[in-house]
Amino acid sequence: MLSQTAPPQPRSPIGLHPTLAWTAMLGFALFTTAGILAHAGGLLRLAYPAGAFLVGLFLFVRYPILYLGFTWWVAFLSPFVRRLIDFQSGWVDPSPVLLAPFLVMMVSTLTVIKKLPRSLQTGGLPLLLSITGVVYGFLVGLINQEPAAAIVALLNWLAPILLAFHLFVHWRNYPHYRQNIQRVFVWGVLVTGSYGVLQYLIAPEWDRFWLVNTGLLAFGTPEPMAMRVFSTMNSPGPFATVMMAGLLLLFSSQSVIRFPAGAAGYLSFLLSIVRSAWLGWVVGVMTFIPSLKPKLQMRLVVTIMVMAICVIPLINMEPFATTINARLQTFTNTEADVSYNDRLSGYTEILGEALSQIPGEGLGYVVRSDSLGANDSGILSMFFSLGWFGTLPYLGGIVLMFFSLFQSTVGRSDAFMSAARAISLGVFAQIGLGSATAALSGVVMWSFAGLALAAQRYYDYQQAQAIAAQSISSQFERVIKP
Repeated sequence: MLSQTAPPQPRSPIGLHPTLAWTAMLGFALFTTAGILAHAGGLLRLAYPAGAFLVGLFLFVRYPILYLGFTWWVAFLSPFVRRLIDFQSGWVDPSPVLLAPFLVMMVSTLTVIKKLPRSLQTGGLPLLLSITGVVYGFLVGLINQEPAAAIVALLNWLAPILLAFHLFVHWRNYPHYRQNIQRVFVWGVLVTGSYGVLQYLIAPEWDRFWLVNTGLLAFGTPEPMAMRVFSTMNSPGPFATVMMAGLLLLFSSQSVIRFPAGAAGYLSFLLSIVRSAWLGWVVGVMTFIPSLKPKLQMRLVVTIMVMAICVIPLINMEPFATTINARLQTFTNTEADVSYNDRLSGYTEILGEALSQIPGEGLGYVVRSDSLGANDSGILSMFFSLGWFGTLPYLGGIVLMFFSLFQSTVGRSDAFMSAARAISLGVFAQIGLGSATAALSGVVMWSFAGLALAAQRYYDYQQAQAIAAQSISSQFERVIKP
């Protein structure tokens, strides 16, 4: 029989000694700022990821809600910190600074170790299957690839799933997670969206320096109004995916800053020129609206109309209109679309080879094609890196996860849960056009799927408690009835 007590609530994000948490986070931020101002890039390249990991570990143990917010801000800002360091202290590639967010997420390994046996009985099988596929790919990568490449790839593939697992097994904390993520992403859209617009208009020197050294012509030329927006992140693709998630979350937000955040967010989102993310946003909206109750659907439609009033005038004025409209026209003129034709050629060239990978090449393998970049197809990367032996459990776990999410009818009054589910599907829908399940895009997909699973478990529990309470009440009435 179910216990009649309410689920134990987690400690408030404030906790008994919030000063300790905020001192750690602000101290880390001030140390990073001071190191940049002092041109101590050589020190920061190692101290920044190490410091992020230590602060993340402290928050994970003492203030788990703040740990989640800290993880996202480190993910948002680490590439920007890397560019500032390189601009002042010289170009270094690969940069250890970019490992910081994944090291913070890997702290969630402690949750897997602690909760692994029990999670098999409580719905954690899809996540564990995907973890198994990644671990298999890593072991093969240690044999076939350079160890350093395999380890870095492991962080990119495994850390997002571990974070999702952590969120899922702590489903009792879901209301606190919801509040924290909603606040983080509203401010994240405002900050990164505003910087993205500024980046497009003036092309800061550190961003131009980074673009010149990478030599990535697909990102534009290093001058104002000629760069594809990537804001504080490492490339337009991950930025657009994060922005897609944030913009969908704005529909469920009641914050007073959601409209200015939406204006900056949508403008920078369009200036990223990432069509796969635009399509992912459409998939997300189409998934989001039907999952809500009629009252919430009407509120969402009104919000979309207000957002449109704020955004449409901006995207129809120069210097934005020409860039955005030229990209939009490629949806109806694929023959002149170089990117589309290159991807088509790349798939024709190596899809057969990818599907013939039985054991796989292992994590750390880089897809080689004259037409496709290393991150231009999540499908090809999955088969080459994991082979059929790793892809079957990895992809099987994803399919089971989405099946579980979309067969449930609980939580229809929770707009955040519906948004989280729509976000994860919207990101996964891009897998044929980019690395949707790994790196920062993978963090978005897996973490919001983990939140949706946690919400589902939370509402299932609440429903079971209500039924049990009603049953006891009925029995009591029958006993005392004369």
